[in-house]
Amino acid sequence: MARSKRYYVTTPIYYVNDAPHIGHAYTSLACDVLARFKRLDGFDVKFLTGTDEHGQKVEKSAQAAGVDTQVFTDRVSRNFRDLAQAMGFTHDDFIRTTEERHKRACQDLWRRLMDRGQLYLGAYSGWYAVRDEAFYGEGELTDGPDGKKNAPSGAEVEWVEEPSYFFKLSEWGDRLLKFYDDNPDFIAPRSRRNEVTSFIKGGLEDLSVSRTTFKWGVPVPGDDDHIMYVWLDALTNYITAVGYPETDGGEYATYWPADLHMVGKDILRFHAVYWPAFLMAAGLEPPKRVFAHGWWTNEGDKISKSLGNVIDPLELIETYGLDPVRYFLMREVPFGNDGDFSRRAMINRMNSELANDFGNLAQRVLSMVNKNCGAAVPMHAGFMEFDYVILNPAQDLISTLREYMDRQEFNQYLETVWSVIRAANGYVDRQAPWKLKKDDPERMGTVLYVLTEMIRQIALLLQPFMPDSMDRMLEQLAISPEHRTFAFLGPDHALVPGTALPKPEGVFPRFVEEDGGGKGGG
Repeated sequence: MARSKRYYVTTPIYYVNDAPHIGHAYTSLACDVLARFKRLDGFDVKFLTGTDEHGQKVEKSAQAAGVDTQVFTDRVSRNFRDLAQAMGFTHDDFIRTTEERHKRACQDLWRRLMDRGQLYLGAYSGWYAVRDEAFYGEGELTDGPDGKKNAPSGAEVEWVEEPSYFFKLSEWGDRLLKFYDDNPDFIAPRSRRNEVTSFIKGGLEDLSVSRTTFKWGVPVPGDDDHIMYVWLDALTNYITAVGYPETDGGEYATYWPADLHMVGKDILRFHAVYWPAFLMAAGLEPPKRVFAHGWWTNEGDKISKSLGNVIDPLELIETYGLDPVRYFLMREVPFGNDGDFSRRAMINRMNSELANDFGNLAQRVLSMVNKNCGAAVPMHAGFMEFDYVILNPAQDLISTLREYMDRQEFNQYLETVWSVIRAANGYVDRQAPWKLKKDDPERMGTVLYVLTEMIRQIALLLQPFMPDSMDRMLEQLAISPEHRTFAFLGPDHALVPGTALPKPEGVFPRFVEEDGGGKGGG
């Protein structure tokens, strides 16, 4: 398979100091949708997720829980695996930074940086936020109501003084800016690029990359008093998972550089500044693209444990079903923007777009086929010009949809598919096959064939977002699993008239608002 048909997509690795929430589900879901699309489009995909298990924050969380740190990380890491399973994610690897393969990779990267004169031993004094695992300059801080200083994220900072190894980040400002100019799609969405370039133009300082005040981390090679600063440790996971430090063959040669690192906007700086600088300093290629998506609020309020409004994705799945939740999260707001989660908005989407637009289209068409066409794909007797306008959208759209996926415009992808669904519903109303049954049964068969084939194409295109529901839809069209990739979108693979079809069943339930939302009739 050609190198261009490989695709490597990663989620950030999630801190094991808390329970999974909607933000974790959202980031990984976007990667899963993209990975599924690429597989359906003929790519050899590697999809990575995992957990970040080192650092002072994790150590303190374990102490607060009264358990051994490794036991704590084992337990909380399992929660993220369970979320991935519940959300139907199709990751190929789940990495944990406490694994031996990762420690070897981190220490090899450290040696590379040291051999190239990019690290030196000094002493650090400055403001550090345990919650963010990040150092901040005085000018970035604000005074809190309790007289303590806060980072831009709101995390409390503390003054730290200790010996530290430093990475010569100050030498990389101009080279990073040139890299961005040479690779204009590296930072996405484009609105995030300005904040990164402004940060660099403000002047980069050398970066502290080791700590001595705690021990839960990867030991620095040759200096057991130090453990690696958590971001040098954490970011290395992306190359650990493709077999680094082996670079001459295997998965590293196949998949690196990564096509996409998906992250929340709060960790863009680490991925768009520190990570490419580390890699280039070590003589390794940086990733091709970093996409920083926005945050969700809940019914207009910022989500926080103190407000008690954290959104549990597992509860949403239990209430509404997996695929409706997946659909809503990718549909509601343009990916990259902040969004407000509202159960009313979610129910409206599920009822108007899933149950009404697509669900009702499929149910009434397939019911007419079952009743009037001998429960088989209808016969057709020659298409009119406007039949082709309705019949052939998928072949025309797939190149556009590929571009939307490559730009992570999931909302626009779905809106484009929904324009086809709306056109199909308009075609049903205009052609009125229930009337043609009496006046022109041959034409009725043609109209129902066009619509049944349309449903097949739409279901193929929606698989990355709603895989289980589209499996059920395609089963009702007697489409075998091996015929469900995008290679089968074209007219050469259209439905064969006379193919027996099972009795149709509704795929999307209808919901009613009741005590915050619940399932109604369907």
